[in-house]
Amino acid sequence: MRIRPAVAVAFLTATLSASMLPATAHAAAGSAADDTTFSNVVVNGGKDIVLAPTTRKTVTITWTAHDPEGVAASWAYPWHGPNTDDADGVFPLYPPAGTCAVSPTDRTTSTCKVSFAVDAARDFDHNGLAGAWNVLAGAQDNTDEWTEIDAAGTANFKRYAKVTVNASPEPVKKGRTITVTGKLTRANWESGTYTGYQGRPVQLQFRKKGSSVYTTLKTVTSGVGGALKTTTKAKTDGYFRFVFTGTPTTGPSTAAGDFVDVR
Repeated sequence: MRIRPAVAVAFLTATLSASMLPATAHAAAGSAADDTTFSNVVVNGGKDIVLAPTTRKTVTITWTAHDPEGVAASWAYPWHGPNTDDADGVFPLYPPAGTCAVSPTDRTTSTCKVSFAVDAARDFDHNGLAGAWNVLAGAQDNTDEWTEIDAAGTANFKRYAKVTVNASPEPVKKGRTITVTGKLTRANWESGTYTGYQGRPVQLQFRKKGSSVYTTLKTVTSGVGGALKTTTKAKTDGYFRFVFTGTPTTGPSTAAGDFVDVR
């Protein structure tokens, strides 16, 4: 936790509206009990932010700020790295202030929200940014004291994955061998393309014709360039698909089922 005067957060002076900033700001002396506290910090509705090479989307952060003196202004933004002083990612570059509403039953508590645009091609220039980010939350109370919590919450930015499937031969006689191939790739933010994702477990699933339920037959490991290949016996008409459940840095992906006619 940090408590600091407004002059130490220059980037906010350009983004907080004049009506939210005092003419003269300073750090107020006080105990930890007087500091602003933050809770219910939620990014993107609690869902991972999965980005293809050219994804553009709006990300929203919501949180609750509480201060015995009331909250004059509050802000929150995700950052990535060992600490805020050595961060290799801050998003957005100039974080805007949140829009806060004071609780009708408790003037010391405000619920806040901020939204900003994400452009993968512009904002994510290397793959090392994939994974967990911390969310910094800060506030200025009505006595001009500023408080910031470096890790008030978390956000997950992940690389978009794609998986394909092809089952053959089609049609096939019952009892014969079916070969199922495919490929697992994921977004490469550095090249702006998709590249093979090797060494990852992928499930082969089957759905009988007329059913809505897929059953996992086996798990295969993606090879060089993300290649997938396995075999199974033909039993009945149905659909085969590959399912990748994702990793801490990469989102999940499910191939559309490929139908095989068994005769």
